[in-house]
Amino acid sequence: MKILVLGGTIFLGRHLVEAALERGHEVTLFNRGKHNSDLFPSVVKIRGDRDGGLDSLKGRRWDAVIDTCGYVPRVVKQSAEMLSESAAHYTFISSISVFADTSKSGIDENGELRRLDDPTIEAVTGETYGGLKVLCEESAELAFPGRALNIRPGLIVGPHDPTDRFTYWPVRVNKGGDILTPQDHDVPVQVIDVRDLAEWNIRMIEAKEVGVYNATGPDYVLTFGALMDACDADTKAPANRVHVSEEWLTEKEVHAWSDLPVWIPDVPEMHGFARIDCSKAISDGLTFRPIRQTALDTLNWAGTRPTEYELAAGLKPDREQALLAEWAARA
Repeated sequence: MKILVLGGTIFLGRHLVEAALERGHEVTLFNRGKHNSDLFPSVVKIRGDRDGGLDSLKGRRWDAVIDTCGYVPRVVKQSAEMLSESAAHYTFISSISVFADTSKSGIDENGELRRLDDPTIEAVTGETYGGLKVLCEESAELAFPGRALNIRPGLIVGPHDPTDRFTYWPVRVNKGGDILTPQDHDVPVQVIDVRDLAEWNIRMIEAKEVGVYNATGPDYVLTFGALMDACDADTKAPANRVHVSEEWLTEKEVHAWSDLPVWIPDVPEMHGFARIDCSKAISDGLTFRPIRQTALDTLNWAGTRPTEYELAAGLKPDREQALLAEWAARA
């Protein structure tokens, strides 16, 4: 198959390209060339800006398009409409953030969606992100009626993740010593290894599958404690998890998801956020490697970064040590 990837050099995009090439497909990249431009030297690269700079795509044809970097519906509409006669299939990478009510457990693909008060807004923030993704999904489907695949991942993790939202934990555990962790280790978490998502996405394109799919994992209830166990499994430095109460973390303005990545308190309004129903994707072939393997591979990749690299997520070392000292004094 001939596959056009919009983006293709950052995290999920690069893994999608690797999966497509591994499965024998011919890949073309369309991006501005601003990130990892030396990747995939044998792949055709077309430079351009998807916001008003799509002319270089005219006169070409592909079997499928994968849109990895659509955040603003007006821009997705441009790309999808222009390519509607040039490609047979369009994959849009969306997000589980499209759901309006995360208090409900087991949200499937028919869950209520977020709606923006102002659908013309284009500022991507924590408040608008989900609603914008909803409109992007609709733009893709309108341009490719009956030919669009909308995939809604949760937290994507693994090697080459620039957000470090999972990477923080295997790196931190590997350093050893006292580690500040939330007290509730039984709270569920959902993550998907980027390589599992990418390979499944390519197989779905090969099968010409369409429609909407929630795509996070794994296919069992993974708790935060079990995730930490997986991070600890292959490290050599002794590590001691210091379990801190949620109330104290709130008092000290230690934020879930950012300061303590992956973890979300099991509060009523977020009860369903890590209990998304992905049975449709699983029944259509989505599989998951062991979380221990993801943690080890992520740790090994993180070890290739410069020693002075500062993680983009998680507590900074000085702040963590200060918090640990305060907690110990309180106890």
